[in-house]
Amino acid sequence: MPSVTRPRPRLAVWKFASCDGCQLTLLDCENELLAISEKVEISHFLEASSATAPGPYDLSLVEGSVTTQQDVDRIQHVRAVSRRLVTIGACATAGGVQALRNYADVAEFQAVVYARPDYIETLATSTPIQAHVPVDFELRGCPIDRGQLVEVITAYLAGRNPDVPRHSVCFECKQRGTTCVTVAHGTPCLGPVTHAGCGALCPAYGRGCYGCFGPSNSTNFPSFIPLLRRDGMDTLDIVRVLRTFNTAAPEFDAVSRKELGQ
Repeated sequence: MPSVTRPRPRLAVWKFASCDGCQLTLLDCENELLAISEKVEISHFLEASSATAPGPYDLSLVEGSVTTQQDVDRIQHVRAVSRRLVTIGACATAGGVQALRNYADVAEFQAVVYARPDYIETLATSTPIQAHVPVDFELRGCPIDRGQLVEVITAYLAGRNPDVPRHSVCFECKQRGTTCVTVAHGTPCLGPVTHAGCGALCPAYGRGCYGCFGPSNSTNFPSFIPLLRRDGMDTLDIVRVLRTFNTAAPEFDAVSRKELGQ
């Protein structure tokens, strides 16, 4: 009997409120992307091509946060036509830098920035994708790590769960033999409470971790915050460093509010 050729799994990549950096990480995969494209049909990826095909899709990668009512409606559609939905990057998993609006008066921002604020349609908050629809997996980072992205895609193609460690950046420092900047130099560093994935890039150059990958699976803030104060950070410094790439991450949000007595 003639062999039956199975259709390739269909991949879609979607953009919401974001800078496109995580989508560019996929394009930067170079040789890996060529191998992936042989195994999947890239049906929707406007960053790469204007040619699109309607769903359903076997795997959707979603970059960006939800900031408008149109976003709310669109992510519900994306979820409905996607067998698996993976959020990629800090905007999609924790609201992103734009979630700073969550602590301010958006109407005031509009009045200051725009000549005709009545033309602007926006929500008062910037929220992660999982606040609106079920998510199968969250890939952290600002931007995401290409190795972890390839692992997520290949894992779902192989029918298994992605193998992406959730431990802290401190593990990566030890793996690459980097001297702890906090112990050796008293440099404030978010490494102990930050999700691994960057390869401990900043500590390798003598700088403290900025928390680009969001909270790890173990965040002992009652013990950690006193270390930041010991190394010279005051309350506003602590709030600022937590309210950056992963502003709306629940763990970071709770601590920053507690620091401000909110």
